[in-house]
Amino acid sequence: MAATSGLFSDLREIKKQLLSVSWLCRERGLLHSVKWASELAFSLESIPLNELPPMPTLTEEDAQDLDAYTLAKSYFDLKEYDRAAYFLRGCKSQKAYFLYMYSRYLSGEKKKDDETVDSLGPLEKGQVKNEALRELRVELSKKHKARELDGFGLYLYGVVLRKLDLVKEALDVFVEATHVLPLHWGTWLELCNLITDKEMLKFLSLPDCWIKEFFLAHIYTEQQLIEEALQKYQSLIDAGFSKSTYIISQIAVAYHNIRDIDKALSIFNELRKQDPYRIENMDTFSNLLYVRGLKPELSYLAHNLCDIDKYRVETCCVIGNYYSLRSQHEKAALYFQRALKLNPRYLGAWTLMGHEYMEMKNTSAAIQAYRHAIEVNKRDYRAWYGLGQTYEILKMPFYCLYYYRRAHQLRPNDSRMLVALGECYEKLNQLVEAKKCYWRAYAVGDVEKMALIKLAKLHEQLNETEQAAQCYIKYIQDINNCGVSTDEHKSCFFDS
Repeated sequence: MAATSGLFSDLREIKKQLLSVSWLCRERGLLHSVKWASELAFSLESIPLNELPPMPTLTEEDAQDLDAYTLAKSYFDLKEYDRAAYFLRGCKSQKAYFLYMYSRYLSGEKKKDDETVDSLGPLEKGQVKNEALRELRVELSKKHKARELDGFGLYLYGVVLRKLDLVKEALDVFVEATHVLPLHWGTWLELCNLITDKEMLKFLSLPDCWIKEFFLAHIYTEQQLIEEALQKYQSLIDAGFSKSTYIISQIAVAYHNIRDIDKALSIFNELRKQDPYRIENMDTFSNLLYVRGLKPELSYLAHNLCDIDKYRVETCCVIGNYYSLRSQHEKAALYFQRALKLNPRYLGAWTLMGHEYMEMKNTSAAIQAYRHAIEVNKRDYRAWYGLGQTYEILKMPFYCLYYYRRAHQLRPNDSRMLVALGECYEKLNQLVEAKKCYWRAYAVGDVEKMALIKLAKLHEQLNETEQAAQCYIKYIQDINNCGVSTDEHKSCFFDS
């Protein structure tokens, strides 16, 4: 905590840095990084005019490229990426060169997405690629070897390498980019996508900058290290970011991930009061309302988001959840497909659509949807768990075991994964392993209150009557203590 407070000892200077980097990102069309920096800056105290950071200074090359850059940026802002790139050919300044390369990259991504949606449909497994990536890699590699890339150029080079599945090279370039330009949030997010576990994080040489604390909090949340994430976010609030809607939303997501539904709902409701037109994260909020079966609240949220922007991915997911709660699964799947037409790389929509196809008993479509979700993010435990369930329906226990193991690796303290593993081991007659899973599920806090009774039946099956009796007694005590009926419906998907 002391180290953290030292990094945040001068909040006024941090605000100046945020304002400066948001301007630099805006010039380069990096809108998500602009939004992140601007939201953080807004949460800090305003600074007087005479202390505002100066506007970025123009170099001689910037002045020479100014006309072409200004024209191309207007086309870029209108998403005319090829047109923007055309007018930036031959520009020498770092800023114009980045926009030239980034326009080409985004043009390729847009064409790939259009082809995925129009030609193949959202559930077909097509090998559609961004054709511009290889050319971009060659050109950026030459610049990199000549040490002519600034922090933004390194970021783009890393993105291109990651898209080409050159993970080791991408990781090295992103780490380099954090040292050259530590305040660009986009680089940290990309780095987060490549770090698979906490051990890997320890071996990375990252700059000791205040933004690293935000990065650590984010990656802990992504890796389901929720206790560490919440500690980080609390230290950031204590350091002076208590008004940050970004931090509030991340804390709500963290509580959602550990299934503290009441706490997460309370924080999301508070967030909506502070930022009533916010759409980001509202699909996660709708998941919580779905789990609680709060139809009126989910209906209100869906109508509210429709009024704000009905063609946002999150809005489509919220409406899909509403129809799913009403058991109108065909309509729900239609809205999740609509979300994927808007953004084929949107993780939540693939997973939710897999759930809907499971409800409609369409296991082949569910498998495809879950596989797409894993392609987008291999850390999505819900997709691995969903695949396990589909293969369970297909009576293929060895496949089930593989997918449930993957889900368990991502959520080692989630009792649902352990119970599912135990059931698999039972079907494969590996009863010792099954007993270990059921006991572990009980030890970590059995969500569905099923582990003990399954363990008791297993002991009975093995003629271990004393252990069986102890499990039954403990089960009855636990049920009575928490006031849950043993006949209560058990939900298949906590995060549907």
